[in-house]
Amino acid sequence: MKTHVKALVVGGGAVGTSIAYHLAKAGWDDVMLIERDELTSGSTWHAAGLLPLFNMSYATTHIHKYSVDFYKTLEEETGLNAGFAVVGNLRMAQTQERMDEYMLYASTAETCDVKYEWLTPDQIKERWPLIETGDLKGAIYHTEDGYINPADVTQAMAKGARQHGVEIVRKLQADAFHWTGTHWEVTCTKMVEKGGNLIESDEQVVITAEHVVTASGNHAQRTAKLLGIKMPAIPVEHTFIVMDKDPELVKWREAGNAEHPVVRDADNESYAREERGGWILGIYEHGAPARFEYGVPDSFRADLFPLDLDRIADQYMAMAERVPSCAESGLKDDFNGPICYTPDGNPLVGPAPGLRNMWLAEGFSFGITAAGGTGYYLAQMMVDGEAEIDMASLDPKRYGNWMTTEYAARKNEECYEHVYILHHPDEEREACRPLRTAPCYDRMKARGAQFGCVNGFERPNYFGPLDAPENFDHEARSFRRGGWWEYAKAEAEAIRGGVGLIDATAFAKHRISGPGATAFLDWFTTNKLPKVGRINLTYALTATGTTRTEYTIVRLAEDAYYLVSAGALHAYDEDFLVKAIEDKEPEFGRINFQDVTTQWGVFAIAGPKSRDVLNEIVKDADPSTVLSNKRFPWLTMRNIELGMCPTMAIRVAYTGELGWELHHPIEMQNYLFDQLEKAGEKHGMKLVGTRAQNWLRQEKSYRAFGTELGRDATPLEAGLDRFVDLSKDFHGKAAMENTGIRAMCVTLLVDGPADADPWGREALYDGDTKVGRLTSGGYSVAFGKSIGMGYVSPDLAKPGTKLKVKMQDKLWDVEVTEDSPYDPSNAVIRVDG
Repeated sequence: MKTHVKALVVGGGAVGTSIAYHLAKAGWDDVMLIERDELTSGSTWHAAGLLPLFNMSYATTHIHKYSVDFYKTLEEETGLNAGFAVVGNLRMAQTQERMDEYMLYASTAETCDVKYEWLTPDQIKERWPLIETGDLKGAIYHTEDGYINPADVTQAMAKGARQHGVEIVRKLQADAFHWTGTHWEVTCTKMVEKGGNLIESDEQVVITAEHVVTASGNHAQRTAKLLGIKMPAIPVEHTFIVMDKDPELVKWREAGNAEHPVVRDADNESYAREERGGWILGIYEHGAPARFEYGVPDSFRADLFPLDLDRIADQYMAMAERVPSCAESGLKDDFNGPICYTPDGNPLVGPAPGLRNMWLAEGFSFGITAAGGTGYYLAQMMVDGEAEIDMASLDPKRYGNWMTTEYAARKNEECYEHVYILHHPDEEREACRPLRTAPCYDRMKARGAQFGCVNGFERPNYFGPLDAPENFDHEARSFRRGGWWEYAKAEAEAIRGGVGLIDATAFAKHRISGPGATAFLDWFTTNKLPKVGRINLTYALTATGTTRTEYTIVRLAEDAYYLVSAGALHAYDEDFLVKAIEDKEPEFGRINFQDVTTQWGVFAIAGPKSRDVLNEIVKDADPSTVLSNKRFPWLTMRNIELGMCPTMAIRVAYTGELGWELHHPIEMQNYLFDQLEKAGEKHGMKLVGTRAQNWLRQEKSYRAFGTELGRDATPLEAGLDRFVDLSKDFHGKAAMENTGIRAMCVTLLVDGPADADPWGREALYDGDTKVGRLTSGGYSVAFGKSIGMGYVSPDLAKPGTKLKVKMQDKLWDVEVTEDSPYDPSNAVIRVDG
């Protein structure tokens, strides 16, 4: 057995074997995989093996599609049949709203080249007469997926890995991880069988590895403790049952008919597939508990939990109505086992927080479906420095250190029961909320705020009626223009025509100072550094030249800076920043770092009357000029006093109107809010949420991180040339220039349906040819129609280009407009007063 390797993969399930295979295939010739028990002994062995292409996430859809395509090639390469039954996947809908969900999903599918077709109830009945269709509106049908044998596909990937030189060692448990500064020393213990249990022996070995990947499945909490990090990957019970033979199904197959597709009865929270003349029924019910919150017991191996028939009774009865011929089929077998989840249902894939060369592949609720693609894209990240798709939505650091075991367990239970609940794009889930709140939360709530949750923080999405019932936001959700739309529209109009106030406290905020701060930030970011008292917008790049982080930088002194970035990516940005500082401090000199996110609250005030409101409460020797262009120009910072609140005011507005960000001591937030609210009364100031703000920033073509900006496009492709100083050297510059322009970010005005706006997931067409995709969407109060932003090929990025967008399964006219179609000269932002 080797003791020195390039990469060590910990975990021998489908995910771990795929990672080892793809690392070796990508050219790393010294890879080892260790498994504490036998390959497939975790969740892999009791997985149902379904391969659903359906997913609302762009990155996850790519991962699933790669897996489905890859698994079809394994037998030719390895000689092992993975048991892939390409029977298709039939996802049925009982309501029009469910069909709306499928149509929105179909837009994402098209952007990832996933094939689908629509079926009416009559067409379903004609093809598969055993299915009862009387209550259906229709279905979306994938012809290219189906189900696979989890153990067989894992063994096939393991054989392929061995063929590429991977060493696989079973019965070896990782017990300690030590980073030396250049490599990992992993202390491993040989496991032995004793009385049916797997126990530790006295035999240990230390494996030295340049990189370590953990794919420990249900053991993720043990892994987290060994690494000294937090991970919200906790298993939840999942039940599927095997039914006795269905006589009508047996006759159907004996007559020479093809196997039924995987039948997904989303409105009945279940799926079914054929199994030797009967059916397997899998359920995503309410009340399934999280298990092993603090680790898997040593006695638990390839074990299951007792079946709780009462918990799944409704879905069991619904199956008998959907396929009446199985009503008399008895229960042949049951599987109630742990499957790992995360709070949002997406796995944790990427670099571990705070650690070097430690990679996580944990929290897979659809592990068989995701295994192939995860191995492929994670290998790209490790070998090439970045994947070809933006993997930020799966990054382990999307959950910060505020997260607790209780939070993860309860959110994972919620996520499990939401598998088949309608996935509205404006959905906000209720569990574990409110948790992180700004001081103004109660005031905002009393004024009708309907909150979203970002990085655990409550943030107003919009302000509904003051007498709104508790479930108002839930009922307001839609795949079209929901019940909240009119409120967001009024808020957007208030900022364009008057003044609005936005709670932006959730921003991530850091201070960088010290003798090496200036040289470091000049190397770390793309733009010129601002002068003292001024600000700029800038970007930090990946090693491959794509956009890693967006910052607003305020220069407080010659060697002191205040950095503001996306609140949703606080830990993600901080980890990248801290590691870069550690790398460059020996070269540039001492660099001090402070996370001040929770020390500062932020209100954004914007609109033509924003200066008038601030003039009511600003304290200055000459209050009539303190907010003028002469004393307070656009893109500058001034320390001002608003009543008795010392405020770091930044003259910038994400809405494209005259405005300021008011950064203030968090303990004075309610005082400042009261002052602003009182001053705003005479000027008609309206409280505004993030949905209206999102619409307004698209009218200015302001790119947003996580949509237009990410690790799959460079700043030049995003059209941000003015924020890139090519006269200086900066991290990722050469790679950015070598990448060239593969696609361009554009703003489009949409002549869409009267009752819907794009969500930013839709495919763009030139005639019948798909030429790009939207990354953002919404409504423009300035133009009175839908608006969107997205990427197209460079030859189609010219203003005036006519294209089509796919919405609700129809093509609608769109036109590429000039950048910043609202106020392109920035006249209203710079207006004096």
